[in-house]
Amino acid sequence: MAWDPKTYLDFEDERTRPAVELLARIPHKNPQSVIDLGCGPGNSTALLARRWPKARLEGLDSSEAMLDQARRSGIAATWHSGEIPSWSPRKKYDVIFANAALHWIDGQEALMKRLMSIVAKDGVFAFQVPANFNEPSHALMREVAAEGPWAAKLEGVRNIVLGTLQGYYEMLEPLTSHLDIWQTTYLQVLTGDDAVFRWVSGTGLRPFLAALEGEERDAYAHEYKTRLRAAYPMRASGKVLFPFQRLFVVAKK
Repeated sequence: MAWDPKTYLDFEDERTRPAVELLARIPHKNPQSVIDLGCGPGNSTALLARRWPKARLEGLDSSEAMLDQARRSGIAATWHSGEIPSWSPRKKYDVIFANAALHWIDGQEALMKRLMSIVAKDGVFAFQVPANFNEPSHALMREVAAEGPWAAKLEGVRNIVLGTLQGYYEMLEPLTSHLDIWQTTYLQVLTGDDAVFRWVSGTGLRPFLAALEGEERDAYAHEYKTRLRAAYPMRASGKVLFPFQRLFVVAKK
């Protein structure tokens, strides 16, 4: 199932806020070369452009739909189509930035080493990843997948890699001169019917829905929505409280 920029940007403020907070902690005043890995529709790349208007800015994403949206944004950047695991540039970057992109990739320790090797001397590798995968929003996704008649089809669906504060510290400490790692819980206030379902539809739910078709997909979605409503009830005000954790890393070469 292809990435849908419109679905992803239904919650643009909530998805962009962590990028703002990550960017604020990067201790590099005048980088010459900056790349946004998993740039999506360009919402995080726009922040980089405003922070460092003189830098040579690039964005990399595997989704042509997302890149089309990014190209229409007017951001002064060079856009590349490609997968992060196979990305192998010939140059080094002063800043490598990744907002909610690296948690899709297996082999995190090897990934950390490879990306740090592409950071220039005194440069910075900064990323944030969701850390919400043991919460009801994602646990119920897996629970419904395992319990229904579609279990065999969904058994091999790729799950998301869950990193830890200590784990990333151990991976990156030998490669860095300074590490800044923290975790934040955002109490996201969503509105509208099935708001949490709409949120995960733009990201983590995609592989599950992509593996099903027609009535079977509808049945899976219906059961998952039902359980989400119980886990995240709508308040009398029409709002839904959706706590969401994110993990941040700023690693200086």
